[in-house]
Amino acid sequence: MRIINNNTHRPPNLKHSSGSHLSRMTSSEIRSTMSLSTIFAMRMMGLFMIYPVFSIYAEKLSGVTPLTIGLALGGYGLSQAIFQIPFGMLSDRLGRKPVITAGLLIFALGSAVAAMSDSIHGVIIGRILQGAGAVGSTILAMIADLTREEHRTKAMAMLGMTIGGSFALALVLGPVLNGYIGVHGIFWLTAGLALTGELVLVAVVPRPAQVRLHRDAEPVPALFRKVLTDGQLLRLDFGVLSLHAILTANFVALPIALRDAAGLDVGHQWYLYLPVLAAAVAIMVPFIILAEKRRKIKPVFLGAILALAGSNLALMEWHYSLVGTTAALIVFFAAFTLMEASLPSLISKVVPPDAKGTAMGVYSSSQFFGIFIGGTIGGWVYGRHGLEGVFVFTALLALVWFLFAVTMKKPSFLTSYLVNIGPINEAEANDLAIRLARVRGVAEAIVIAGEGTAYLKVDSKNLDEEALAAFSTTSTAE
Repeated sequence: MRIINNNTHRPPNLKHSSGSHLSRMTSSEIRSTMSLSTIFAMRMMGLFMIYPVFSIYAEKLSGVTPLTIGLALGGYGLSQAIFQIPFGMLSDRLGRKPVITAGLLIFALGSAVAAMSDSIHGVIIGRILQGAGAVGSTILAMIADLTREEHRTKAMAMLGMTIGGSFALALVLGPVLNGYIGVHGIFWLTAGLALTGELVLVAVVPRPAQVRLHRDAEPVPALFRKVLTDGQLLRLDFGVLSLHAILTANFVALPIALRDAAGLDVGHQWYLYLPVLAAAVAIMVPFIILAEKRRKIKPVFLGAILALAGSNLALMEWHYSLVGTTAALIVFFAAFTLMEASLPSLISKVVPPDAKGTAMGVYSSSQFFGIFIGGTIGGWVYGRHGLEGVFVFTALLALVWFLFAVTMKKPSFLTSYLVNIGPINEAEANDLAIRLARVRGVAEAIVIAGEGTAYLKVDSKNLDEEALAAFSTTSTAE
């Protein structure tokens, strides 16, 4: 049952209790979250390490064209977008570990195929196989199985930080490793990382006591229509598609631009990426604080999109200058990391509380489809219009995104919140939804009989957490 309470400041008519929302994660929860985050990060690092070096490496492969370079770089995104939601849903039936195991083996196979290929077409096949081992959604579901509701936010934050760190590390390690083992070696290393992930999965990650649906972490087929017809969510889905299309298209051109125009050899390009990424993070943090703490998300969000457009126009104009390229990339990566943090937060604020997992599944698929589009179109544009054409394309895509985003409604600053209530019948669910909606700070309550979890949207600044704790021993904001 869904109850909407527009008065989030209503005093609660409930008993208060000191809640376990203040409890700490157990050692098992920490171990499970860190090990699964490590598996996810190793997979993502393997995908991204070739970004800063592949365009130059591909020039030596047989059958290469600018278009096939883009297809090889972004091809994994298509298969990842296609398979990740089905893999997650399959894990509800077959179990998490078997699906993750199969996905990692497919990923390792794809890496080996790419490593052994002397033609661009073989690399494309390998990259598509890498993406087909799409276990991201299954890993999220397993983290949800292995953590209590009150710690779900911490667990997902740990996963997000690990993924973000792996991306930055990959951009630096890619050129360094290329100097020692080449791109063939990086592909073999990626296969090894996948097999190492298998060992971690078997040796460290416990088997969940119970595999069940988590609406906050997994897609629900019945909710796809609701999510796909929500204009606000679609704007955010188009945003993440555009963001990763821009990123991938740029990496079709950037390694070549840095070598041929700026005079920086591929083996030394990490000298650029390391300080650029450090400076970008330092610039991004104050804007995150401004957006969240001062509730200025929309203007910061729109400003970041314009910064993306401006930085790509700057790359078009200044890619012959190492200083100009460095300045443009600092702005680009500051805007990119800001959007990577802001977009999931906006999804959480916009989506109905029981549809978060479904919305994030569509969002993630849009992200990977954007990688495919960016690589493919970026490669085609590079072949037709050169380096300048790629940067013009990415700037124009950012401006189109801005036109969609400017009509976005101002976020509500409500967040998702879970309450573990245990199994109840339909009548009890209806009554509980009414009582939960009376708690100060609760704007919406959805209680689904038999699932054992109440899904809320709350104003965290005015929320009476002790009143919510009276309903359960576990509760948390997400």
